[in-house]
Amino acid sequence: MNDDTPPPRPVQKKRSVISTHSVFGAPCWVSLTSRDLQTTEDFYSAVLGWRWRSVRLGDHFRIALADGVPVAGIAAVASMWQMAVAWTPYFAVPDADEAVARARERGGTPAVGPLSFPPGRAALIADRDGAVFGIWEGELVSNWETWRRAAPTFIRLHTRNAFDSAIFYGEVLGWASGKPGCCEVEYEGGEVVLRSRGDAVARIDSGAVETAPDPSVRPHWQIHFAVSDVAACARIAEKHGGSVLSEEETEAILRDPDGAQFTVTTARGAR
Repeated sequence: MNDDTPPPRPVQKKRSVISTHSVFGAPCWVSLTSRDLQTTEDFYSAVLGWRWRSVRLGDHFRIALADGVPVAGIAAVASMWQMAVAWTPYFAVPDADEAVARARERGGTPAVGPLSFPPGRAALIADRDGAVFGIWEGELVSNWETWRRAAPTFIRLHTRNAFDSAIFYGEVLGWASGKPGCCEVEYEGGEVVLRSRGDAVARIDSGAVETAPDPSVRPHWQIHFAVSDVAACARIAEKHGGSVLSEEETEAILRDPDGAQFTVTTARGAR
């Protein structure tokens, strides 16, 4: 080996990238619109123990961390963008434009996007009954399995007709399509249940079996977060400006100071 031989180049390790192609149709993120970022941070830090980090999108956006894992996004844009204060689930899709087109063809209403939010693209859509959900195409913020174990426990759609809604979402998001990795749809205990890799990741509920659809129901997606002590979370929520809408031993529906609803659920009530 002569002296002119260049030294070997160091081997660079590639970061493992998990994209929406690998878990398409499954919930992959949740986000909250709020009016006051500091109040929102303080409330969820107290109730759920979250910590926070900034993102490149600007001062109005934060990422929530549970034990160091990114679990949710917060955007203090409700007043600025004239948006409702609410939690919204996002579903993984391989192609955002195609998913938006499918939703429009089936009676849904595209509300925002698709817009570019590196490392991906997002859109907000209202289903045929008005329930708002998001779609995400691209690299996932967290490894999907890690995110699922950190938060949320699952999401539930409260709607007027569970079977009709399941058909809409199935056609838009590719549920039960037979493609490798797609989500499975089952009927259990009066609910439509969405499973991904064996886990129940979403439920669709329209009330008691064999009853007519209830026109008074305002269709919406409810986010369920796993906690160790439901009663303690309810008391902390009240102490920090929130309210308790309903409370049972294993589950409570809470409202944050801005008015956004979410559910805390024990491990026993999680699935």
